[in-house]
Amino acid sequence: MKTLGQWLASPWRRAVAATLAGALPVLAFPAPGLWWFAHVALVPWILLARGAPTGRWALRDGWWGGFGFMLAMHHWLLPNLHVFTFVIAALLGALWAPWGRLVRRLLGGVPSGRAVAAALLVLPSGWLAIELVRSWQGLGGPWGVLGASQWQVEPALRLASVGGIWLPSFLIVAVNVAVAVLVALRRAWVPAVAGLALVAVAVSAAWVWSPRPVTDDHVALAVVQPGVVTAGAGARFALEERLTRELGGRDVDLIVWGESSVGFDLTARTDLARRLAALSRETGAEILVNVDARRVDRPGIYKSSVLVGPEGLTGDRYDKMRLVPFGEYIPARSLLGWATSVGKAAGEDRMRGTRQVVMESGGGLRFGPMVCFETAFPDMSRSLAEDGADLLLAQSSTSTFQQSWAPEQHASLAALRAAETGRPMVHATLTGVSAVYGPSGQRIGPWLGTDASTTQVYEVPLAHGTTPYVRFGDWPPRVALLILASWAVTAALVRLRRTAPGPPGPRARTAHEWPARPGR
Repeated sequence: MKTLGQWLASPWRRAVAATLAGALPVLAFPAPGLWWFAHVALVPWILLARGAPTGRWALRDGWWGGFGFMLAMHHWLLPNLHVFTFVIAALLGALWAPWGRLVRRLLGGVPSGRAVAAALLVLPSGWLAIELVRSWQGLGGPWGVLGASQWQVEPALRLASVGGIWLPSFLIVAVNVAVAVLVALRRAWVPAVAGLALVAVAVSAAWVWSPRPVTDDHVALAVVQPGVVTAGAGARFALEERLTRELGGRDVDLIVWGESSVGFDLTARTDLARRLAALSRETGAEILVNVDARRVDRPGIYKSSVLVGPEGLTGDRYDKMRLVPFGEYIPARSLLGWATSVGKAAGEDRMRGTRQVVMESGGGLRFGPMVCFETAFPDMSRSLAEDGADLLLAQSSTSTFQQSWAPEQHASLAALRAAETGRPMVHATLTGVSAVYGPSGQRIGPWLGTDASTTQVYEVPLAHGTTPYVRFGDWPPRVALLILASWAVTAALVRLRRTAPGPPGPRARTAHEWPARPGR
């Protein structure tokens, strides 16, 4: 009977094992009760890379694991991108190849206690560097950052208020490294246990010392979710109009429609603008709609948050800045435009906005709008909080992916953005899931599921104060890069010291230099 090591001697079997190991952490995202699984889900992947027979095999383990992680995280794209989903997963998975080599370098064989201690800092830093690179909007953005699996865990949300989503990611990888060491290297239990103790101290410190948002007011906010409408933009508008009219007399401060809720340019369709203004007068609240249409005042199609009051368009407008790759534009279309022939990629690139906007309602509520995919970027919500927004607001539509776990995961990101900034966040969608979170990331009221066609009024607590993350920004990635640079320099100096020639020994004397013996 073959041992596990003999079975993994086959390159293809090892590739399958690494792919499955890389996919394991994704299980912690969709299931509400499996958040704890992320704390041990990386262990099989770490053990596999640690036991790689050569550095080249460890590179492959890292690549295949990254491929499995990205494919599992984005599997819901398969019906739309088809084979291109595998191409994207393979390209982004290559980012983890150096990480696999790093695992073997630090934990392979019988590492010293010093190497294990270094691994507890260097390996989480390497993971954070990968997440930082892939968070670039052109590579798909920070969807599925490891720390995002902890959106329901209050201590993790408190950590996010200190160091953004990056700090929970760093500590989760550190815990996984410590557990892997305890499993495979029991003689090195001292630094592993010390690492776990430091993680516990960091969580406790964040819990005790991080300032909690101080709630000082409430606003009544209504979300209008029409659900799936197949009869076109006009029928959707009429349904949203009817649902909004039902809010009359509810004394709401702001009404929010989802992404692409209006399929016509309101500056051209003045009849629709007048109908929205009439709705605002009937309900006594301004309405934030989202226009997805070709504009008459400039070329191209924009997705824009537009505020409408009792007198019509208020002039407040935010144009979406960060577009969904392949969904709203194709990167390097001249090279990758063939994606439109194998899936439902964007036939025409949407246009981008140039700046974020903080709007103000007639009642004095200052809110910062974002559109769909932008809620994945922590820097955008942080910037809005810095600019004085009392409320973060996202208009979204995941109607293409109704039968997947994408709507739930997208809604969960709002909890993280709220916790990071200390500002409540509303995630209002066209077809579900819609959700609202308080300034500490706590859930407010019910979720509106993907089968709901309704309105919901939420009493949203407002808060003041500044979180450490808003004040200091993305400091965990900077610290991680510093750790990696310090380790690389130290490793290089040690290698130079080992390969440098030693001091010259005594020179061997020739025969005529030896003194003659007495008597000769």
